[in-house]
Amino acid sequence: MTRLELAFSEIQKLPATEQNEFAAWILEELRSEQRWTKLFAKSSDMLSHLADEALVENKANKTENLDPETL
Repeated sequence: MTRLELAFSEIQKLPATEQNEFAAWILEELRSEQRWTKLFAKSSDMLSHLADEALVENKANKTENLDPETL
């Protein structure tokens, strides 16, 4: 038995209302994960461009070193 099958077996022991709440939570988490995946995929080019800009600024000494102790 997989962990997923074990989890579903335990969930089936709950009252119907709690099963529905759990199912709604799981479904929302899955949708949220899908949204994040799409957003990250779309932002890849933008993040790459920003990283390139940061490297150029760093090479031109237009950046400052950060001290983690003072952040």
